[in-house]
Order: sequence, then C-alpha cells, then structure tokens
Amino acid sequence: METAVEVRAPAAAAWELLTDTRRWSEWGPSVSGVECPERFIGPGTIGWVRTVVGLRLPFRITEFEPGRRWCWSVAGIPATGHRVEPLGQERCRVVFEVPMPAAPYLAVCRVAALRIRSILEGGGGKEGGAAL
Repeated sequence: METAVEVRAPAAAAWELLTDTRRWSEWGPSVSGVECPERFIGPGTIGWVRTVVGLRLPFRITEFEPGRRWCWSVAGIPATGHRVEPLGQERCRVVFEVPMPAAPYLAVCRVAALRIRSILEGGGGKEGGAAL
C-alpha cells in the first residue's frame, strides 16, 4: 500500500529531506526526534527514533537505493518505505510505502507526504509530518 504526492521541486531536494535525520521531525507526525551518528542515512544506518508519545525505539535502514528509495525497520519490525520518483527537472513524486499489516498508518504517511510537499514548495510544512 502506498500514498504519494507530486512536488514542485527537484528529486534531489526531496531525497535530501527524506534522508536528513535532523529534519525527520519536521515532516513526520509520529517522530519527535532522532539520535543517529550520521546526519544523512545510508545502507545499514542505525539509530534511535523518539515518537511523539515518548517512546525511544531503535531503527535500522534495511534497504537503500541512493537518490531513489530507502526502507527501515523500527524496533525490529519492518516499517515504511520512502521513495522519490523524478518527473522532470523541477518536479518529483514522493511516495510512502506501508506494509499491509500497518494499513491504518497510511493516514499518518499521507500527512507526512503533504508536509514534505509544503516544506519543499516553500510553505514551511504546516499542513501535515516523519513517518515510522
């Protein structure tokens, strides 16, 4: 299952936002903070994510295709996938993939996607948040 938004911004800008751990809480409704030795994730990156309800959970990047897609597990459970699809020089699609057992989380990912669009298009991210 997935949710996507088209964004008037280069794919590289969307990828940078999606992989910058210091910015996950800007776009992720369920993330209040991240502890990670690397600012930008890569293959096998590990760290801790703090949720808005106060949980501190370990994460690991389980799949990583530079500039295109990454997936992670949170507390050892496969979580969301994050994908960027170029649509031209100044447009792209940001996609969140949600495993079927986590179908209700699709609504949270939709908010995250809308926030990403708002941030990248200059709106500051007020309409929607990092998704687990």
